[in-house]
Amino acid sequence: MPEIKYDVVDRIGIVSEGNNGWNKELNLISWNGRDPKYDIRDWSPDNSKMGKGISLSTEEVIMLKEILDDLDL
Repeated sequence: MPEIKYDVVDRIGIVSEGNNGWNKELNLISWNGRDPKYDIRDWSPDNSKMGKGISLSTEEVIMLKEILDDLDL
């Protein structure tokens, strides 16, 4: 399996903190030298390991924001 390279361009914020020390974070990440995308996933306390997550383009984040804004929370 080829190595995945990533560069955390901007650490935007922590969405939640887990009991095991891992945090679910929203970051702007460049994967394998591509344009950065917004990324939500779990990270280990020292940020050396990551869990499965989701990466979104700017257009997808805008659409997601519109959907969330319409929710009655």
